[in-house]
Amino acid sequence: QVQLVESGGGLVQAGGSLRLSCAASGRTFSRNAMGWFRQAPGKEREGVASINWSGGTTGYVDSVKGRFTISRDNAKNTVYLQMNSLKPEDTAVYYCASRNSIYYTLKKNDYDYWGQGTQVTVSS
Repeated sequence: QVQLVESGGGLVQAGGSLRLSCAASGRTFSRNAMGWFRQAPGKEREGVASINWSGGTTGYVDSVKGRFTISRDNAKNTVYLQMNSLKPEDTAVYYCASRNSIYYTLKKNDYDYWGQGTQVTVSS
């Protein structure tokens, strides 16, 4: 069992930065791939970024490439999402997710555990 708690969301102006953190509990964290997802009002939840068990491989949705960076610290059981050059269209609830596999993926149905989410609002 893995429990996930996100933090770091908030209100920021367009062009600004935020760093999201996801603290995980559970013995399997270091063997689990992790992902960040987001869901805007009236839209489906989409995969934003994912990272494999070691942190050596990552994947991003096209709309955030070059702006967002996912990373993890297995010693701290934490995964991060650094978001730069934020745009109003990045506004959403951001969720952290964990899957019982070492391989990363942006497919939400491949994840086994989810956090409660943190709101990110980008003003124009």
